Amino acid sequence: MDAQSHFVTANGIRMHLRRAGRGPTLLLLHGWPEFCRTWRRVIPRLADSFDLVAPDFRGFGDTEKPDPGPTDAVTADLLAQDMRALLDALGLDRPVGFVGHDVGAYVMQAFVRAWPERAAGLFFFNCPYPGIGRRWAEPDHLKEIWYQSFHQMPFAADLVGSSREACRLYFGHFLRHWSGDPHAFDEDFEAWIDNFMKPSNLQGGFNWYLGARRSRLAVIRGEVPALPPIETPTRVLWGERDPIIKVEWMDRLPDHFTNLEASVAPKAGHFVQMEQPELAAVEIKRFFGRVLAE
Repeated sequence: MDAQSHFVTANGIRMHLRRAGRGPTLLLLHGWPEFCRTWRRVIPRLADSFDLVAPDFRGFGDTEKPDPGPTDAVTADLLAQDMRALLDALGLDRPVGFVGHDVGAYVMQAFVRAWPERAAGLFFFNCPYPGIGRRWAEPDHLKEIWYQSFHQMPFAADLVGSSREACRLYFGHFLRHWSGDPHAFDEDFEAWIDNFMKPSNLQGGFNWYLGARRSRLAVIRGEVPALPPIETPTRVLWGERDPIIKVEWMDRLPDHFTNLEASVAPKAGHFVQMEQPELAAVEIKRFFGRVLAE
């Protein structure tokens, strides 16, 4: 990754991030099973135009794990608070652009609802949002979301981390199955296993699913309170072949984002930024070139 490693204290934790480039700031927010390395292919393509900040969320990567064991405290709201504190710690008081997907997409939505004045624009890959609703748990989709329940088991991290080979088998499934190109992570795979074999990193990631349990069930049950649509300029680029966050679920995006541009990334899966970094970078640059100039 063509970016420098930094540690910053924000919201009471020691947070790790990678930073590169010059210009308007973009905050790059990863998902699961990821950490800041997931941006390594787009950072060199954007660094000539933007100041790129790619943090590890609490519990992930090299950011501090204040709760090394299971906890349900890690919610989208808490991670959004972390991101606001990070921006403050870096002295970034002007609105910034947000880029993310998966866990990062939840955090971006929580952030912009709490502090809309701090976000200049939102760029999502494969965006989980309330409009998906009960489709998360349709009978044909249950085979895809099993891991979300497994991660809530108290023995999950010990089982997956029982050996390097067990960890390789587990993460290999997601990185291949969720990608439009099953070889997208081949050159990064051992770095992924190195990351998740670090102390508390497995549980740190699994804690997201403990923290998200209540809101996840509310979405599936159709019990999410109606919220006003997000008015911040929004771009969604959705991987056509994502089996976990399906492309047909784009249909209700206009009900939740009023200033929206959305399109499909052909042949891409869940990890558009890793699978098609050139397309991802071109679209990020085009969108924020307009939004940050307004």
